[in-house]
Amino acid sequence: MSKVVVITGAGGVLCSTLAKALAKKGHKIALLDLKLEAAEEVANGINANGGTAIGIVANVLEKESLETAKNEINKKLGRCDILINGAGGNHPLGTTSNPHLKEDDLNNTAEGFKTFFDLDPEGIKFVFNLNFIGTLLPTQIFAKDMVGRKGCSILNISSMNAFTPLTKIPAYSGAKAAVSNFTQWLAVHFSKVGIRVNALAPGFFLTDQNRTLLTETDGSLTQRGQQIIDQTPMGRYGEPDDLVSTTLYLCDDASSFVTGVVIPIDGGFSAYSGV
Repeated sequence: MSKVVVITGAGGVLCSTLAKALAKKGHKIALLDLKLEAAEEVANGINANGGTAIGIVANVLEKESLETAKNEINKKLGRCDILINGAGGNHPLGTTSNPHLKEDDLNNTAEGFKTFFDLDPEGIKFVFNLNFIGTLLPTQIFAKDMVGRKGCSILNISSMNAFTPLTKIPAYSGAKAAVSNFTQWLAVHFSKVGIRVNALAPGFFLTDQNRTLLTETDGSLTQRGQQIIDQTPMGRYGEPDDLVSTTLYLCDDASSFVTGVVIPIDGGFSAYSGV
């Protein structure tokens, strides 16, 4: 049965992969992104392969922008059946320079060097808002289409950071923990009106946002990148297609009794103690 799937952050590597996989199953896809060109590029690719998709500009932090997008989607594709909250990301202003604080760090005057005490509140707010508020607002707008209807669900994008925070990125880790908690809360809150709510918790996937942190210009691993691989039992980074099967399952009626779960897709990272 064809459904209308709305995906935020759809111009990115991971969400565009999910969009293409859902389109192949016959679903109609609305691709929302802050960059219209990115959304339209993915939509054009889907349409060229026989699918149905539209690209729409939308800011997940502005309700008016989301309402405008919803009106367009309702007119062109119909009511939203599935929402994938894929918009998110980190920011340097919410990131420390070193994984551990040392006394000498307090005297480090190098340009751009940041300890925990130097983190910019505005940077913290940006990261938290993008990941958490950027999940809450689209849900407020699009879940109204789902109330009282069968086969509707929401899929949030959390992170393995939500289980155990990584060093250096307190804002991102905290924001994703909030997404996981919100997923459980929503699952209970929407349980009487037919809406299931679940989340993916991806491990380490090479994307445009983290590529320079994990790999050198020649493609070799940075120290942090190697540390991640050493902590990943399967010994590799995730590929976008690794998210597809779980996404299809959680968005399908085959998971009709599954709600409130956050599924790690991380090659065993969250299960490994390091010993």
